[in-house]
Parts: sequence; structure tokens; C-alpha cells
Amino acid sequence: MSFSWAKHYEPKQPLMRWLDEKLPVPRLVYNSLGGGYPVPRNLNYFWNFGVLAGLALVCQIVTGIVLAMHFGANSAIAFGSVEHIMRDVNAGWFLRYAHANGASMFLLVVYVHIARGLYYGSYKAPREMVWLLGVVIFLLMMATAFMGYVLPWGQMSFWGAQVITGFFSAIPLVGESIRIWLLGGFAPDNATLNRFFSLHYLLPFVTAGVIILHIWALHIPGSNNPTGVDVKGEQDTVPFHPYYTAKDGVGVGVFLLVFAALIFFSPNLLGHPDNYIEANPLSTPAHIVPEWYFLPFYAILKSFTADFVIAAKLWGVLAMFGSILLLFFLPWLDNSPVRSCNYRPKYRMFLIVLLFDVLLLGYVGGAEATARNVILGQIATAYYFAHFLIILPWVARSERPRPLPNSITEAVLSKHGGTSPAQTALAH
Repeated sequence: MSFSWAKHYEPKQPLMRWLDEKLPVPRLVYNSLGGGYPVPRNLNYFWNFGVLAGLALVCQIVTGIVLAMHFGANSAIAFGSVEHIMRDVNAGWFLRYAHANGASMFLLVVYVHIARGLYYGSYKAPREMVWLLGVVIFLLMMATAFMGYVLPWGQMSFWGAQVITGFFSAIPLVGESIRIWLLGGFAPDNATLNRFFSLHYLLPFVTAGVIILHIWALHIPGSNNPTGVDVKGEQDTVPFHPYYTAKDGVGVGVFLLVFAALIFFSPNLLGHPDNYIEANPLSTPAHIVPEWYFLPFYAILKSFTADFVIAAKLWGVLAMFGSILLLFFLPWLDNSPVRSCNYRPKYRMFLIVLLFDVLLLGYVGGAEATARNVILGQIATAYYFAHFLIILPWVARSERPRPLPNSITEAVLSKHGGTSPAQTALAH
């Protein structure tokens, strides 16, 4: 997507001209994120969350590198090394809280980013590869977050690793071998900490590489927009800089304010108090729960309570992984020609129900496994899969979407009380 107004990078200083000839990184950045990159003119603040996710990843990498200098990946000293960071390392408390709460902020931003993609149909052609790479990033984030949660070696860290890896043993024939391979033994111990620490350190850099591919894939078809209508010409776009750099700056400011409030005023709000107790293999916590961002998937895992052909435990594992793998097939499950839910009122209603369904799964995942909560989890799990496998294809075939605007410009002008070119022509 390139238009005549888009400025070309022309370095004026001799040093920048030399660098542009030898290694044109400034040109690449300018054409990707500067005045040389045209963007739909009607993007709203939900498009800020891609930039916020990148910022959160940078925060995690920077704080993680410093924390790794002081952490001991050994079951005898891991818990003590975390306390050493909190008490003795200069600004260690800040780095630890920034890293722990940064994971929550990162996942929160990504969940909103995914929700925006679902609402505005950003997974549809020609952006299937952008969506698929995004799901890969999500899986890498979840793996990284799980391994990071084990490292403090508190009670919830130890027993979370014990319970979650224990579900792999439900896989026939190879399950127990996979579990032993993951843990490096028959139970979480030194080998587990070493493996998880190594992978937890490595995977963020792998994630950063996939994010580069994600952005590259996005620049080929260009950004989606709230109308879902393709760009028709110059009048539908504006330069990324300064218009969206300024808009992203507002989003970054709000993000940092919320992040700072979490770190300085309520740093343990999203954590579990049992993780301030050193891991004890002989003392099982009364109620084992993962971090909040895993709770919907944990609820799906626990929803299968009866054997049917195969063991209930295996059904739970398959459903948990299937709930994420479904997202890979979303571009082909939804074959509606209309992207944005702004013009799909029937599907918008079901999407809102899905949002409340995921919130219900989150509640059930963190609640005690009473009979009532188990039934709620089973109903919510059934709806989750029904939404993607039954409701979505049916709505795509049966609904009557609202008329789409002829162009992005027409939608913007009509929204703000202006007159579109088509309306002007009709008036004359």
C-alpha cells in the first residue's frame, strides 16, 4: 500500500547518508513506522494495543535480563535468591515487581488485542498469516509465563508445576515419558528449575523474532480498520507518523500510569500469597490455582469429570489445547465476506456472549471445585467450543449484514456529520 503523498526517506546529514547506503536501517524504520507508511485514517484506540504489547515485551526482556544476574536456578537457593533480590539488590524489589506484574500487563494487553481482532475480523483474508503468527506468539507467551511462574519456587510455583505437568501423563503410551522429560525427573526439582529457567530466558527472544515476522506480514496487506472496508485510495489513509505515533503516545502514557500504580501501590494484587511460602513437596496447598491469565484454560481442563471412551483427564488435556488450536482455524471457520462486527449485528451478539463466557471460565478456574462450579465450567466450556465450531459457521451463512460504506472516507465523514463524495454527487 503506497501512495504519492508518502514521503521517501532522504537523509540530509553526511553520516546518515553514509549509513543509509551501507545499512539502510533508518530507511526501513521510516518506511515501516514513519511518514512513508500509509495507514487507514479511521483506526481507533484499540489499535494501540499492538504497540503496547511490544512495549510490554521490551519491559519483560530488560527486567528479566537483570533479574537473571541474581537468580539461582537450584531448588536449595531459588526461593532465597528471590528474597535476596527483594531485600539486598539495588532496586531489586522494583525489578521483581515490574517483571511479575509486567507479565500480567503483557497478557492483558494481548487479550484485548485478540478481542479486537475477533470483533473487527482481522483474521480474515488477506491477513490470515498475520493472525496465525499472532496465535504462535500467544502460545510462546503462555509457555514463557508458565515457566516463569515456577521459578520463584514458592508453594504455588511448585505445586502448579506438579499439577500441570501431571496432566501430560494422561496421554496414552508416551504421556509419562513426556512428563519426565519436561520435569527432568519424577517430580519438580533442580533439573526442572534449570530447564524452565533456560527456556524462560530464551523464549522471549524467540517471541521477539516471531513478532518481527508478524509485523512484516502485516505490512504486506496493510492494517485492517473498524469498517473492514479495503483502502480505496489516498483519501482513505494518513501517514503513520505523526498521526498514529501521537495516538500511540497517549495509549503508552495510560499504560505506564496503570503499570506504575500496580507496581507502587498494589504489587501483590495479582499474585497468590502461598507463593511467599517456600516450596514444600510434603505440604499440598488447600487450593492450587495458576495465575489469572491461565484461569479460563484451567477451567476447561477441570470440566471433564467422567470417563467416556478415553479417560476424563485426557479429555481435559485435549480440550485445553484444542481451545487454543481452534484459533488457528478461525480464518476458515468464519467465511462471511464482511469483516467488522459493526455491520454484523447477529454475530456481534454472540461475540459478546463469548466474552462473558470466557470471564465465567476465568471465575470457575479460580474457584473451588464445588458441584455448582463444576456444572458452570462444563456449560461454559461447551459454549466456548460451540461458538467456534457451530455458531460461527451458521451465523456466517444465515445472517444479513448491514450495508457497508463505499469507502473508509465515506464512513468517517458520515460518522462526524460530514458529506461523503458520493452524497455530494447525488445532491448535484
